[in-house]
Amino acid sequence: MPSRFISITLVLVVALAVGGTPASPQSGKAAMLLPGSINDQSWNAQGHAGMLKLKDMGMEIAYSENVAPADHIEAMKDYARRGFSPVIGHSGRFLSAAQRVGPEFEKTIFIVGSGSGAFGKNVNSIDFDNTQFGYLLGVLAARMSKTGKVGSVNSLEGLPNVVAQVGGFRQGFKSVRPDGEVKVIYIQGMEDAAAAKEAAFTLIGGGADVITGKLNAGHAGIVQAAKEKGVYATGRSFGHTGISAETVLTNIIEKWADMYAAAVMDMRAGQMNGQYVLYGLNTPNSTGAELRQSAERVYNAAVPAAVVNELEALKKKFGSGELKLKVTRDDARGGV
Repeated sequence: MPSRFISITLVLVVALAVGGTPASPQSGKAAMLLPGSINDQSWNAQGHAGMLKLKDMGMEIAYSENVAPADHIEAMKDYARRGFSPVIGHSGRFLSAAQRVGPEFEKTIFIVGSGSGAFGKNVNSIDFDNTQFGYLLGVLAARMSKTGKVGSVNSLEGLPNVVAQVGGFRQGFKSVRPDGEVKVIYIQGMEDAAAAKEAAFTLIGGGADVITGKLNAGHAGIVQAAKEKGVYATGRSFGHTGISAETVLTNIIEKWADMYAAAVMDMRAGQMNGQYVLYGLNTPNSTGAELRQSAERVYNAAVPAAVVNELEALKKKFGSGELKLKVTRDDARGGV
């Protein structure tokens, strides 16, 4: 790694070789770039869990935390030079760098988690179906709201998977309460819990009594605001339930460990050659995500049985292909 890269990025790079011996060709070497800290109890922690699963599969793993946008390209090149394949960017924000680096390292497989497309023969994207799970949260929010007003706090406005989840949420809510209100605030940073909390307070002050969103470390701010104001929220990890089990209705638990494992198996079978793979309730190998309030429960005990049954019926419709969604940027529009 060039010294300039070390001095500029200030990222933590950890390499773990199974058994302390060089990885065999069958086991391979996988590296991951993460936009934040693996201790965020959210997005980056899920990516790290994926790397640990690859380690359990016999791979040598390495990862870099808090990789700044200016360093995406050089970090990917460094791992490719050192023989890691796949090189994973755990955020759609890494797609541009992968598209630029991919042609230079044709023998390296690049996988972008939460990416929005593929490129050439070696740049791939995988994601879960944000639209489906956003829709389910929208229906849940509509059924649990007493005011008919709900809110969503997000970042990265316009990013395809953000549009998918926020747009799906609005569509789900409106399918149940067409006259209700969905207010959306976009903040600058995915990791900014303080800004997320203030945005949630703004939505709650406007009458919203269910708050959702799609943030990384910042998501804790949504849950904390809901706890302090006594309204419902949805989370992205069991850690969010731990903040306020009484007010967290459920979490979207993204199965990144399963998705990355499936992607590596596909890579070994020669199928990761410029693919965009979307996992959902209608795909055979993995649903990509699931709703769970805790390891023991799918939903908060406050959710009525009739609502649970309604949500489970919707899941089956997604699974059979009976229910299909298409969202637009207007569905994900911001505004209070």
